This record gives sequence, structure tokens and C-alpha cells, in this order.
Amino acid sequence: MSKKYRIHEFGVLVGRSTKTLRRWDKEGHLVAKRTISNQRYYDDEDVRKVLQLEEQIKRKNVVYCRVSSKKQQKDLDSQLEAMRTFCLGRGVAIDQWITEIGGGMNFKRPKFLKLITEILQGQISQLYIAHKDRLTRFGFDLLDYLAKQNNCEIIVANQEQLSPEKEMMEDLMAIIHTFSCRIYGLRKYKKMIKNEVKPEKSEKSN
Repeated sequence: MSKKYRIHEFGVLVGRSTKTLRRWDKEGHLVAKRTISNQRYYDDEDVRKVLQLEEQIKRKNVVYCRVSSKKQQKDLDSQLEAMRTFCLGRGVAIDQWITEIGGGMNFKRPKFLKLITEILQGQISQLYIAHKDRLTRFGFDLLDYLAKQNNCEIIVANQEQLSPEKEMMEDLMAIIHTFSCRIYGLRKYKKMIKNEVKPEKSEKSN
């Protein structure tokens, strides 16, 4: 049978003041049980909850903002301001603000890679972004899945006006260019094979 602890006893057990325990109770982090006379009490299961809660408290809330080029500094400033307003409206305390300049199709962005590494290491509790493509142009669902597997929630403000149309067109042109190069490479390769095969045919005819 689980042992019951009064609030001051539990505080000594977990190394927290009664004031902190009352605050956690009020904020919903660790809701105390109640006796018939409405007195707070805790049990052994709550000890494990405190350990889990402390681990969560140490994890960071992060905002990530991105634009593709230095020419978009105004867009980056607007993005930051919009995210400040968004987080303030939700009453969220942000531990780290990350800004980065780099293409949404570039998965080698230094700050982006560091961010993903910290998510996979369980260091981030919540990641806030203005729009999905601010994190990545493609593959958002995969990143979201990996984040959830590491107890990280990606929260998208869905502010489409912070996703520049010009930037999207540049990314689309980059995709077209990449596929054009591949098609050209295949044609060139086929031509090389064809030229190499021709002499063999002429030799057989002799």
C-alpha cells in the first residue's frame, strides 16, 4: 500500500518547499490529492512524478526563425516580433531564440542541425515556429514525428504571411534546376553509351 505524506513531509522528502508544492498544485504540474477535510497529501507515486517533472522543467522552450537570404532581414525582424506576440499571448516563457539565414531545402544549416540534435537528445520541451516551412521546406512530418518520439512538441503559429512568396519561388526554381541537371546528365550518359556501342556494330559489319 502506498504511503501518504502531508505537504511538509513530502516537501522534505523531495527537497522542495511547501510554497513550491502549492504553486505546482495551482499550476497543474503536480496536483495534490485531498482528504475529506480538504487537506493536501501526496503518496509514493507523486515522488516519481516529481522526478519526471524536474526533468521536464530543465528542458527548454525554443523559438526558431529563418529566412533564406540577408536581403530578407526585415522579414526576419517581422517574424521575430510576431513570434514574441504569439508566445506572450500564450503565456509561454521562451528560454532560447534562434535566428538563422539559410534555404529551407538546406538540411546542413548549422543552427538547424544543432536544434535537431538537441531535440533528439531530449533537451527541448517545445519548439515554436511561425510556419512549417520556416523549419524546413520539405520533410516537416518526419521532423515532427522524431520530435514527438523525444517528448518535444513542435508548435506552429501558422502565420502564412511570414512565409515569403519570393522565397518559395526561389526554392521551386532550385528544384527545377536540380531535376534539369539530372535529366541532362542522363541524356549525356545515354549519348556516351550510344557512341561507345556504335564502333562495335561497325566492326561486326566488317
